[in-house]
Amino acid sequence: MSALLDHLPEFWQGLVVTLQMTAASFVGAAVVGLVIVAMRVGPVPVLRAVATVYVETLQNLPLLVLLVLAVFGLPEIGLKAGLTTTAIVVIALYEGAYIAEALRSGVNAISAGQGEAARALGLTFGQSLRHVVLPQALRTVVQPIGNIFIALTMNTSLAAAVGVVELTAAANRVNLLEAQPIPIFVGAGLAYAAIAACAGFVTGRLERRLAVAR
Repeated sequence: MSALLDHLPEFWQGLVVTLQMTAASFVGAAVVGLVIVAMRVGPVPVLRAVATVYVETLQNLPLLVLLVLAVFGLPEIGLKAGLTTTAIVVIALYEGAYIAEALRSGVNAISAGQGEAARALGLTFGQSLRHVVLPQALRTVVQPIGNIFIALTMNTSLAAAVGVVELTAAANRVNLLEAQPIPIFVGAGLAYAAIAACAGFVTGRLERRLAVAR
C-alpha cells in the first residue's frame, strides 16, 4: 500500500493520460463509425465494398500489431507524430470499425418503411439517414456502444507497449522502483474497473431513458 501512496502523482498523471486517450479515441471512433456505416448502408456499391473491407480487416487484426506498425513503421516512410497522438489515431480507427458494426445493427433494426416514408417526403439519402434512420438506430445501440467504450478504455493500456506513459505504463515504472507488483497493479486494475463501472452506469441510465417502446 505504501508503494501506491508514495507514488500517487505518477499514478494520477498516468490516469489523466488514460482518460485523455479514452475520450479523444472514442470521439474519433464515433466519427469513423458514422462515416463507415453511412458507406455500408448507402446506395453506392463501391463505397459499400470499401467500408466492408475496412470493417472486416480491422476486426481481424490485433490492435497491438497496428500500434507497433504505426509507431515504428510510419516514421520509416516519413509520417511522424507524437506517441500519444499516434496511439489515439490508431485506437480510433480500430474501434471505429466496431462502432460502425454496432450502428449498422441498429440501422438494420429500423423498419424499411421508415426510409421509404422519408424518400416519399422528398428527403435525400443523406437527409433520411441523418434525420430519420440514425437517431432511431442510436437509441437501440446505447448499450453495445457503451460496451465498446469500455473495451476501448481497456485497450488504451496497449499503448504502454509502444512507449506511451499512461496508467499501465506508470504502474510498471513504479513497480520497477518498488518491486511490489500485487498492490501496484491491483491499484491500477481498480482504477480501470472504476472507469468501466462509471461507463456502465451512464450507459445503463441512457438506455433506460432512450428505450424505444415496443
